[in-house]
Amino acid sequence: MPGYGYSEMSKKEQIESGKFIEEYLVKGKNIRLIVFLLDIRHKPTEDDKLMYEFILKENLPFIIVTNKADKIAVTKVSDEVNKIKEFFGISYSTVIPFSSERKIYTEDTWKEIEKFIS
Repeated sequence: MPGYGYSEMSKKEQIESGKFIEEYLVKGKNIRLIVFLLDIRHKPTEDDKLMYEFILKENLPFIIVTNKADKIAVTKVSDEVNKIKEFFGISYSTVIPFSSERKIYTEDTWKEIEKFIS
């Protein structure tokens, strides 16, 4: 659900969507991987933190893909990934930069995804 934090839904629609997502993730017996998308240029939101905590609580397989890596200097990518890890308190989970526009880091992303779907 990319962009769920920036949608134009009403509060009621957001709550209903949140319940649907939660039910799907909890009852989804065949979920092999959640690709949790974050914008590398912005600090994660409280909604992002809630989603991360939910994924952990439910023990769901996931990776974090930080998109729009082409929008920042290559020398800053690692620092921004580390800031995201720090925000979530991550020391063991995969956080990967990604750019769909310039197709950079795509190979690393696909390698990680393939670990879960092979």
